[in-house]
Amino acid sequence: MTRTHVPVLAGELIELLDPHPGDTAIDCTFGDGGHARLVAGRIGPTGLLVCIDRDPAAEERFEAFSRDVECETRFIRMDYADALEHLIEEGVEADMAYLDLGVSSMQVDTWERGFSYSYDAPLDMRMDPGQELDARQVVNEWDERRLSQLFSAYGEERYSRQFARAIARRRSKAPIETTHQLVETIKSALPAPARFAGGHPAKRVFQAIRIAVNDELESLDRALPPAWTILRPGGRFAAISFHSLEDRRVKRFMAARARGCICPPDLPVCACGRTPEAELLTQRPVAPTPGELADNPRAGSGRLRVAKKIDGGAA
Repeated sequence: MTRTHVPVLAGELIELLDPHPGDTAIDCTFGDGGHARLVAGRIGPTGLLVCIDRDPAAEERFEAFSRDVECETRFIRMDYADALEHLIEEGVEADMAYLDLGVSSMQVDTWERGFSYSYDAPLDMRMDPGQELDARQVVNEWDERRLSQLFSAYGEERYSRQFARAIARRRSKAPIETTHQLVETIKSALPAPARFAGGHPAKRVFQAIRIAVNDELESLDRALPPAWTILRPGGRFAAISFHSLEDRRVKRFMAARARGCICPPDLPVCACGRTPEAELLTQRPVAPTPGELADNPRAGSGRLRVAKKIDGGAA
């Protein structure tokens, strides 16, 4: 099952990245190319757009995309942290780099990938189908305590213990093979008062498992420094996140680079010599407008942060 892809916060991203003809741009999470297409239109025939994604389906979509746009294009199929390091080793410098984090709409809507609690499908959730670890392995082989810690840390799930216990109990009789079976197990363990709360009861558990399967937070932590390093002075870095674990990392990273002197406040003269290397173009995260939410409800949790690289900063 597929539906028309709608890139989240697209207008705001383009406005803040401010692409110009001839620029070099790095799309670290190509997906279906929604943001890339808008950037390509701005940088024109003299520009270069490097697209990164570890999903082979994204590479297939890139082939059609590259034929439709005028700018020079290149695709790198690997984790974006590794790809950025690779580009730096090549000596590439960029005018902008951006991340659209989390799972793409195309992955969610491809039911057999097992990302969604809305479709019954085999438990999978791998962004790179070639990797070994999948959701079935996490659900059926990780011990109860580890699952509880996972749901709490990566899903911020208040009922993590109850859900982990229910999963351990069910899989002791037979393996949990499908998304529907996992959803049923979670619903069966949901305390009665919580059954009338908003949101799907499995949302946070699915998020936590997906993050673990794809090592998303470690990948983000590794990607932020090279995404900044690869920028020329005046270059802009943007990230769209969809939950607090991602947004918190992006916020702290940008804030650290926008900070100047780090000497103790009682020191009369600066001894560290540190000067800011970033200008925050978004003091607060940019959220979708009501109009965008009406057209694309999935955009609801999206948050955009952008920073500009300035001369003279400490690395």
